[in-house]
Amino acid sequence: MESRSHRPRNVGWARAAALLYGDWGTSKAYVIGAAFLATQYASLPIILAVCALTGLVGYNYIIVCRHFPDGGGVYSSARMQSRVLAVLGSLLLVADLTVTASLSGWSAMAYFHAPKQHIAFATAGLILAVGALNFFGPKHSGTMAVALAIPTVVVVVLIAAFSAPHLTTVHLEPPHSSLKHNWTAFVGVILALSGVEAIANLTGVMKLDPGATVDLPVVRKTASKAILMVAVEVVLGTALLGWAMLSLSPALKSVLLDRWDDMLTVLAEQYGGMALGPVFGRVFGILTALVVGLLLLSAVNTAIVALIGLLYLLARDGEMPRDFARLNPYGVPWVPAMIATALPLLVVASTLGDSERNGQIHLMELYAIGVVGAITVNLGSCIFNKKLGLAWNERAVMIFTALILLAVELTLAKTKPSALFFIICILLSGFALRALAQRGVVTPSGELPMPTETTATQAPPPPRPQQTQVQAIMVAARGWTPVLHFALEEARLRGAILYVLYVRLVSVSMPSPAAQEPAKWQNDRPAAEIMHGMKDLATAASVRMLPVYAVSDDVANSVLDLSATLGIDLLILGAPQRSSLAALLRGDVVTEVAKHLPDTIQLLIHG
Repeated sequence: MESRSHRPRNVGWARAAALLYGDWGTSKAYVIGAAFLATQYASLPIILAVCALTGLVGYNYIIVCRHFPDGGGVYSSARMQSRVLAVLGSLLLVADLTVTASLSGWSAMAYFHAPKQHIAFATAGLILAVGALNFFGPKHSGTMAVALAIPTVVVVVLIAAFSAPHLTTVHLEPPHSSLKHNWTAFVGVILALSGVEAIANLTGVMKLDPGATVDLPVVRKTASKAILMVAVEVVLGTALLGWAMLSLSPALKSVLLDRWDDMLTVLAEQYGGMALGPVFGRVFGILTALVVGLLLLSAVNTAIVALIGLLYLLARDGEMPRDFARLNPYGVPWVPAMIATALPLLVVASTLGDSERNGQIHLMELYAIGVVGAITVNLGSCIFNKKLGLAWNERAVMIFTALILLAVELTLAKTKPSALFFIICILLSGFALRALAQRGVVTPSGELPMPTETTATQAPPPPRPQQTQVQAIMVAARGWTPVLHFALEEARLRGAILYVLYVRLVSVSMPSPAAQEPAKWQNDRPAAEIMHGMKDLATAASVRMLPVYAVSDDVANSVLDLSATLGIDLLILGAPQRSSLAALLRGDVVTEVAKHLPDTIQLLIHG
C-alpha cells in the first residue's frame, strides 16, 4: 500500500526573508562600487534605476509566489507551457548560479583583503572547499545567511546613520547626455536578482497562511512579507549608501576608484571616523568587512547547493542523464555536486587570461545575462498561462517588467561578447546532455529514477499479536549488515512482527514539485535487494516481515516518526560507523534517535 506525504512546511517569513537577503543583501557589496566605477559622481540615477528595477521584480515575484504555492521557480512555471522552455529557463538559471558562486567568492576575498595578485586562486580555493563540504550534504545550507542577515542590516543602518549628517548633492554630476551610454551603464550594474528565483522555489516548504490546508495551500502572506521586507531594505539601503558614497569629497575619488570592490568598508571607515574618530572608523571598517565577507561566503554555498538541486531536478524529470540522479552515501547526487563545483572554478579560471582588467569586472559582465534571462522566461510563461487566472493589472505589470528585462537581455548579448559566449556554451552543453538523456526514453523496470522527498511508502500496521510483551520490532537498514539477522532472530524468538525500514537519504533541495512520484522501494535497487532478501529469510523463519520505505533529508526524524506511527515496541539500530568528519557535518543518527525516542519504545543498539 502506498501513502502520500507532503514536504514539511516549516519555513516562516523570517527565515525565507533571511535566505533572500543572503542574495539581495549582498548586492550592496558591489553594486554601488560598480556604478561608481562606471560613471563616478554621475552614478546616482543609475543606482536609483537599479533599485527601482529590484523593487519591480520583487513585486512580480510576490504575484508568482501567490500563484505557485508548491514552487514557483522558472522550471515550474515554464514547464506548464513547454518542457523545452523549462529546460531553457533552467539552463539560464544554471549560468546565473554559476556566476553567483564565482562573483560572491571573489567579492568575499576582496572584503577579506586578499592580495589582488592572488585573489583568483583564493576564490578557487574557497569554491573547492565549499564543494567538498557539500559532498557530505551539510544540512540547512542557509543557516549562515540567516545568522548573518541581522548583523548585516545593523551594519547598513549604522553606516546610513553615521552618514546622514553629511549627505549632500554638492558633488553630484549630471548623467551622461547620451541615452545609449546611460542605458549601457545601467545594464552593467544589474547584479543581484537571482534571489527572487530562490524564494519562489521555497514556496513549497513555506508555512501556510491561516485557514489554508495542505491540499489547498496558500502562502501569500508568508511570501509577500518575506519579499516586501527584504525589497524595502535593499532598495532604501542601496539608495542611501549610494548617496553616502557620492557625498564623499572628490578628494577621495582615487580611493573610491581603487577600492570600488569593497566600497562598504570604505564607507564604514570614512563615516565611522567622522562620527566617533579615526580609531573607531578603522575598527568599524574591519567589522563591516568581516560581516559582509562572511555573508558573501555563505552566498557561495547557497548558490552551489541550489545548483546541485537544480541539476538533480532536471535528471529526476528525465531532462538530464540519469546518472545525474545517482546519490552518494550521504544522499548527495555526486555528478551534480562535481559539476556545481567545477563550473564556478572554470569561470574563475577564465579571469586569469585577462591581465588588463580586474577579474571581478569580468565576472560581473557574465552575471546578469543568466538571471535576467531566467526571470524573463518565468514572467513570460506566467503571462501566457491562462490557467493562473492573473488579474489584468497583474498581467500588465508582468508584461511591462518582462519587456524591460528582455531589452536588458538583448543589450547584454550585444554589448558583452564574453557574456554571450558564456551563455551559448551553457545552453549548447545543456541541450546536448538533454539530447543524450532523451535517447531511449523508456525506463527499464527495476531501475526507475530515484524518488523524491515528497512521498513515502509505508505498510499499514496489522492487528497486534498478544503473545509477548514486544509485539512489533523495527530495524533500520543501511545495507546487508549483521543487525538485520539479529533483528530477524529477535522477531522469531519473541513472536513479533518485524518492520524493515530503509530510509533513502536525499540531501537535495528540490526546487519544484514537477518531478515528484510515489516512492516505492521496488524502484530503489539497494532497498529492493534488502527487502527481497529479508522477505525470503523471514518466510524461512516463519516471521511476519513488512517493508517500510521512506525518502527524507533527515534520517533520524524519519526513524522517530515511523516508530511512533507504526506503534513499535522495540527499535533496533546498528552502531554508528561514520567517520568523525561525516558525523560532524551530518550528525549521528543513533544519537539523535536515542535523544528523542519516546520512553514507551525500547532501543537496542547492535554493535
